[in-house]
Amino acid sequence: MTMAGRLAAAACVLALGGCSAIPTFGLFTDASKKPMPLAEIRASVTPKVVWTASVGRAGGFRFSPKADGNRVFTAAADGTITILDAANGRQVARLDAGRKLSSGAAGSDELVIVGTIKGEVIALDLAGKQKWVANVGGEVLAPVVISGTTGVVRTGDGRIYALALADGKRKWVYQRPTPALLLRAETSVIVTSTNVVAGYPGGKLIALDLDDGKLTWEVTVSLPRGSTELERVADVAGLPVIDAGRICAAAFQGKVACFDIQGGNTLWTRDYSSATGLALDDKSAYLADDQDNVHALDRDTGASRWRQDKLLRRRLTAPVVVDGKVVVGDSLGYLHVLSRDDGALVGRLQVDGVAVNAMVRADGGLLVQTAGGTVSFIRF
Repeated sequence: MTMAGRLAAAACVLALGGCSAIPTFGLFTDASKKPMPLAEIRASVTPKVVWTASVGRAGGFRFSPKADGNRVFTAAADGTITILDAANGRQVARLDAGRKLSSGAAGSDELVIVGTIKGEVIALDLAGKQKWVANVGGEVLAPVVISGTTGVVRTGDGRIYALALADGKRKWVYQRPTPALLLRAETSVIVTSTNVVAGYPGGKLIALDLDDGKLTWEVTVSLPRGSTELERVADVAGLPVIDAGRICAAAFQGKVACFDIQGGNTLWTRDYSSATGLALDDKSAYLADDQDNVHALDRDTGASRWRQDKLLRRRLTAPVVVDGKVVVGDSLGYLHVLSRDDGALVGRLQVDGVAVNAMVRADGGLLVQTAGGTVSFIRF
């Protein structure tokens, strides 16, 4: 199928659904071709499953676990919230939100916070008693980010709300005009000590003051290109990455770019399209493009260091760097371990037979949650 054919197919789906949000998962993967079969590898890394727990199915959403000290907070589509012991995966508590959920759980010493497709942000105490409900008027697809006395939530249409943890009251809201089409993604925000950082449609990367929501800076990762609205979708995908005075981000149908945070100067840009985001270490920026090639780009210059093309059409997650290895998950429940030096496949593990929804670094290992509701802690 040609690019024009894939665009036309996506346009038909949009016309039938009457919506303006494009689901990112596998949008430009050629549905007429099966995922590339897995070849034999010379494994030098053996991923070890430390523990596994069942927390409930995702129901078409992409739930992510949240580690907080000695606990792991998880959620499922049916409204179940499960708190696990981070050391052994044993169930500490099982709560019921009383509503179907669409986002992972965020947790603190006193609260668990989840979101719904109807725009409800729900806070429960650790015994399961509802403390408050806030309505943010849009799909909540990503976990709330807790910072001090504030919870920051992003809706599917790009609005960002700061809510008081004490009672759920709105502190501020940020919104900006959006194009006719945008990616429907579970993209959250990064919260630093002073700013809320988020990627936006049109290839924009912004920072808001955490206290009042005012725009503090804005840079352009990629400019929209093309003659149709669909071709001009250039949303910043996944979470940006902040490290050592720089911030890097990837745009769908656009570019990967790194900037100097202090001056906002562009350090480098390269033409790659990703709908999942990237990872960064002291050597490279890593990403999976929209055809499921995995790339390593030089951290300082953006020059290509290597490309891994043995995982095509497997609908990969964003890479995660853990214990000196690069790890990606796929839609068939596999984790793939790549050498960060040359991209060689050096390890493999099947978590279960369904899609890997999220991977989160925690305590020297990796927390993985699948669409089937399996949460595992894995060391490499």
